Amino acid sequence: MPLADALLDALAVLFPVDCAGCGEPDRSVCDGCRAQLVPHVARFALPDGTPAAAGLAYEGTVRAVVAGLKERGSGALAGALAPALAAASAEFGGGRTWAVRVPPSRAGLRRRGFDPVAMLASRAGLPVLPRALKPVRAAGEQKRLGLEERRTNRQGSLVAARPLSGIRVLVVDDVATTGSTLAEAARALRAAGADVVGAAVVAHTPRRRRSTDTQGTPQ
Repeated sequence: MPLADALLDALAVLFPVDCAGCGEPDRSVCDGCRAQLVPHVARFALPDGTPAAAGLAYEGTVRAVVAGLKERGSGALAGALAPALAAASAEFGGGRTWAVRVPPSRAGLRRRGFDPVAMLASRAGLPVLPRALKPVRAAGEQKRLGLEERRTNRQGSLVAARPLSGIRVLVVDDVATTGSTLAEAARALRAAGADVVGAAVVAHTPRRRRSTDTQGTPQ
């Protein structure tokens, strides 16, 4: 048995956990679920035309592990998802590019006490531009809104915290559904003078896969 696995087994005895993907005991992410988190990058476009990439499809095990990260703030879960964000970000490599994370809502940050996207970006090894974006108003609940309602809800909710003229940036987040939040972040960054090369996320909803992935498979 590899040393890392033996250590994880020992820790599981002292601090019991269930797999965030399937609920099996003893590991934050079991080997079977971890195999389903291997990145398969797909390209798509935000509502404003900004190019974007996702490392995984937001369904099944991926959805469960992302939810687990938001609930637990677990470094192990962030580490399991980080390769997907790194792979998506690599689609926009070349030149000095700073990652700009979508900031959490004030309510979400108070409730959780941590920022899941900051954890993911750190584990993915991305060079994060600090204090780039800030919320200027509460955008409200997005889950029950339709596409156009989400876009309207997000408009004007973010602003750049400082001038960013000439700085090359990549917007990063955990999940893209309609892409309205990412598009709002891109708008705010461009308004401050940044060169927004694209957006990268851990996962996006399957219904957004309308273009092609990096292997050329129709999506």
